[in-house]
Amino acid sequence: MKITLPTTGASLPIGKLLCIGRNYADHAAEMERDVPDEPMVFLKPATAVVRSGGTVRLPPQSQNVHHEVELVAVIGTEGRNLSAATALDHVAGYAVGLDMTARDLQDEAKAQRHPWSVAKGFDTFAPLGPLVSAEAVGDPQALTLRLRRNGVTQQEASTEDMIFSVAELVAYCSQIFTLTPGDLLYTGTPSGVGPVDDGDTLEATATGIEPLTISVSRAAP
Repeated sequence: MKITLPTTGASLPIGKLLCIGRNYADHAAEMERDVPDEPMVFLKPATAVVRSGGTVRLPPQSQNVHHEVELVAVIGTEGRNLSAATALDHVAGYAVGLDMTARDLQDEAKAQRHPWSVAKGFDTFAPLGPLVSAEAVGDPQALTLRLRRNGVTQQEASTEDMIFSVAELVAYCSQIFTLTPGDLLYTGTPSGVGPVDDGDTLEATATGIEPLTISVSRAAP
């Protein structure tokens, strides 16, 4: 799958999906976890991406898949060992995304102190909305994120409430991974995460960004 960078119009394969856990204090509290001292980074495969208008496929291995609305930063230029002061220069645009999580599989993995990539990495577990240029969005810490399930608001928060800002997250990740055009940074979810069911419709929005609409199905693809 490819994305088109909103700044240059270049069509690129989707790169790394860098995802941040517990980046809102209220979400850490609802999960009964401590607020982290530094960003918690995990990865998803590019095959987890599904675009707006598509369908999240509920896997047979899980009976408890949760929605997690997030602001997604799209990397436009390569960078490594960036400072927070220059990090946003490498962001081409933003989108609304969902970090779908098989919560039962994640809880089981955590209890056994095993990795939980499986709980996060199923196909269609990283819905991605339309991309908007960074210039059009402006300050990524001044947006309202919202997730509606079947028309009812489940999550709503300001990106101002992030523990680590987008600039700090980009800089931190660049100390570990070389960031390349087409990488996607899912910046964490606020409180209100919850289960989805077969037949649901999810709509995710953020200020100044086109909405993401996704259906949910347990039917075979």
